[in-house]
Amino acid sequence: MKLVRAFIRPEKEQEVVLALEGAGFPALTKMSAMGRGKQKGLKVGDIVYEELPKTLLLIAVKDEEVDKVVSIIMERARTGNIGDGKIFISPIEKAITVRTGEVEL
Repeated sequence: MKLVRAFIRPEKEQEVVLALEGAGFPALTKMSAMGRGKQKGLKVGDIVYEELPKTLLLIAVKDEEVDKVVSIIMERARTGNIGDGKIFISPIEKAITVRTGEVEL
């Protein structure tokens, strides 16, 4: 299993979540976040925004489903502008369902 962590623009959240759900990935966690990328924020005229709002999506998927999930996120979250976000993929050693104790490796 893999954990896909996607930092995306908040205004793209609903579009991405609905697309993932429609493709058979209804389970996810989402959180509000603040951050900045390698540009160290955004400058508009004399105003510098050092941190920008983002939405963090966490999605646990089977190894063979990673490319499909990443493709959906890329397609739906991209605006072509600085600040579209970043996707990180990490291995999951084990997942345990709290209610049942079921273990997934």
